[in-house]
Amino acid sequence: MTTVLDLTADKRALNGRGAVSNASGRFEKQQRVLVDDGWNVEDDEPPPLKTELMIDSSRTIITRNNSPDISFSQSINPYKGCEHGCIYCFARPTHAYLGLSPGADFESKLFMKPNAAELLRKELSNPAYVPKVIAIGTNTDPYQPTEKRMRIMRSILEVLHEFRHPVGIVTKSALITRDIDILAAMAEQGLAKVALSVTTLDRQLARVMEPRAATPPKRLAAIKTLAEAGIPTAVMFAPVIPALNDEELENVLAQAAAMGAKSAGYVLLRLPLEIKDLFREWLETNVPDRSRHVMSLVRSMRGGKDYDSQWHTRMRGTGPYADMIAQRFRLAVKKLGLNQDSRPLLLSKFKRPLAVGSQLALF
Repeated sequence: MTTVLDLTADKRALNGRGAVSNASGRFEKQQRVLVDDGWNVEDDEPPPLKTELMIDSSRTIITRNNSPDISFSQSINPYKGCEHGCIYCFARPTHAYLGLSPGADFESKLFMKPNAAELLRKELSNPAYVPKVIAIGTNTDPYQPTEKRMRIMRSILEVLHEFRHPVGIVTKSALITRDIDILAAMAEQGLAKVALSVTTLDRQLARVMEPRAATPPKRLAAIKTLAEAGIPTAVMFAPVIPALNDEELENVLAQAAAMGAKSAGYVLLRLPLEIKDLFREWLETNVPDRSRHVMSLVRSMRGGKDYDSQWHTRMRGTGPYADMIAQRFRLAVKKLGLNQDSRPLLLSKFKRPLAVGSQLALF
């Protein structure tokens, strides 16, 4: 592997981003490293790293999986990469497949699918298509900042509503309240559920850990707005990071329940592939006094490793500390009356609309 100069040559350009480096992806033949060549003038701030938006040329929009430990088999990702910049995001390694870095590239070089609605309508119209719940937001956030202008997610919801197709959404963004008109109409038919991910109530921690996501108060307010509109709304305390945010578990669930959340879930921090180095680097930069302790506890829940990808345990971990978190979650959910009425989304409502110009049915 050849070593070349990192294009992000001054870390000050990464201010306001989650990652503190931009190392090459695992498939690259050249490895980028940060080198100070002595030409930087300390008094001159480098320009901030700008977000670039490119077109994704995928020919299909529905992604399918057969993972035995997740609740959905179909999903849609309107965007590749995510400007929220959450340092722990398990989707970061996917940017390596594009020849880009899971570091700063993941949150600044984004790919959009402007024809998502057209592709979705085509797939749902196929007579061979069998309806199953579609999950959105399980990889990158469909309501990240660029969605305010691009409105790709809204176009997807319009198609799903037209076909009466069930959807479950996860997001960290209050922008989802923009689409309440569609979501409320779908929810009334048993076709929509939403979960807001609330990782911390500490605004300072959220600012460095999830730099461009909505603030915790805005996420809680979004839960309230969605719930009042009749949309089944959940809170996801994810990821749980030992010695960093795990002490907030009960408080986050209580605050969300007070806003109208009826169900809750949690996921333990996952550090596959490049994320383990990115996260450790972030810890040493932002919370150096806790870095070693956090990683020690992470390894205690992952069989002595930074990460263990075994089915059924990758989301929850193993060992005494993981068991304690699970027990705390169960007790909090019981105390708050959460997860008592989880009605499945309806597949029976699915209906392909008549094509333009087709003859109306007589009966």
